[in-house]
Amino acid sequence: MDAAELLLNRHSQPRLTYPGPDSAQLEAILQAGLRAPDHAGLTPWEFVVAEEAGLERLGEIYFRAAQADGAEGEALARARLLPTRAPMVITVIAKVTEHPKVPTIEQHLSAGCALMAMQMMALNLGLGGVWRTGTYARHPLVREALGVAGEDEIVGFLYLGTPQKPTQARTAPAMDPFVRRL
Repeated sequence: MDAAELLLNRHSQPRLTYPGPDSAQLEAILQAGLRAPDHAGLTPWEFVVAEEAGLERLGEIYFRAAQADGAEGEALARARLLPTRAPMVITVIAKVTEHPKVPTIEQHLSAGCALMAMQMMALNLGLGGVWRTGTYARHPLVREALGVAGEDEIVGFLYLGTPQKPTQARTAPAMDPFVRRL
């Protein structure tokens, strides 16, 4: 798949199954993330890979967060299972370094670019992926468990695996409502 085709057909694939990325695919996915724009060479990101038992540990973190929020019954059980919707979840964390020329938002955006680059590489490799955030990305217990502090942010959870079914092509939105010229 060439770059134009990949970018113009970018899509999320929320229905994922096994197999997930193998070690060579994971290496390529992570390398793509490391190539994100990085003003001043701050490398303002960290990638936390969860698969197999790591998915269970991430589910336990979600479970404790849901429990702290008063969830019960089915909602509590669902929290524990959320990471198992895919064979792999990569948590992308923006790691902020104070810098006179690189504001915090630019470092957060850089981590977001890393996440998108990883998703695009996964698509290029024939895998599927979906970028999720939700309340767990901002939950204090999840942040603490994943070592996120201060201005650092979880920019997303990248779920990766094999698509359960082909994704339907989407019509691109009209550009006029989103583009203006000076």
